[in-house]
Amino acid sequence: MKEQLFTFEQIHIEVARNASDDFNLFHDKHKWLQITHNPFKGPIVLGFQLNTLIEYQMRLYREAHYEDQIIADKQLRFSNYQTIFVNALRPRQELSLEIKKTLITTIPHLTLTNRVMIKSQNKTILLGYKKETQTPLFLGDTDLSNLPDLNTVADKTLVPGTDYFLIRKWLQNGNVKNFLSGSLVEQSDYFDELAHIAHYPEIFPCSLTSGVLLEKAQLENHDFKANPMVYTSHDISVDRFLIKQLKNNDKVYILVKQLPESKNNTLNNTSIMLRTYECYGVLDNQEILFRIKLNLVPLEEIIKNLSLKVSKN
Repeated sequence: MKEQLFTFEQIHIEVARNASDDFNLFHDKHKWLQITHNPFKGPIVLGFQLNTLIEYQMRLYREAHYEDQIIADKQLRFSNYQTIFVNALRPRQELSLEIKKTLITTIPHLTLTNRVMIKSQNKTILLGYKKETQTPLFLGDTDLSNLPDLNTVADKTLVPGTDYFLIRKWLQNGNVKNFLSGSLVEQSDYFDELAHIAHYPEIFPCSLTSGVLLEKAQLENHDFKANPMVYTSHDISVDRFLIKQLKNNDKVYILVKQLPESKNNTLNNTSIMLRTYECYGVLDNQEILFRIKLNLVPLEEIIKNLSLKVSKN
């Protein structure tokens, strides 16, 4: 598919971060200046905004190639996004999004795969894959059926007997519409009040995990100015069947678990240890709406690594 061109403005960032409760300083039009050694020279676009743009353009691609019919017929219930963030994207930087032709494989299971790439100013911003499968590609073995009744667990606390930190979020149609618009998506393809249509997009509920991680870090007295963290990758599996059932004011329990840092889990070809989180969106009946594996690293480590590379050259 030929490249398509898009441009985010600062207002798109404001709208998306407000809609998803993301108070990361990297996206703030004033506070980005307060981040120690910030190399980005201004606010940057949210990772989940880029994922939402990919979600929408992939939806249009599937419809144009009649692949949505295959997904329905073969009950490919899970929508999977595998994203590696290579560089940051600033507002007013024109970007190109390229979707490669669908690869259909049947071994070991039927999978539709498309490679996606976002570039801007001759730099790769994002590399990834969008895959349709019958079972979740990420964190598919997790069983949350033994959790206590999440209604009885206080917000912003650990679920008793587990390593999961819990925050409840309520879905509001207005926030979802704003997030879509902030992600350069045609919101009327999802919501039409006169026709009584309200189809929730896949990435929006997932985007709420960013704010949850920020709140967790705040409770742990993390210094966002002196030690900012940046995403290096998102691995997301969303249950299409459950997304279709979502409606205004639905509650989602967001659970996040931080894995111990390890020298076996580093940023490619460096000694920078990744901070990995497993995140789940759980509905009232304990069904799992989404599963996400997120990797973050301290900005300081990336800058250090870049200056090492420069001095070696």
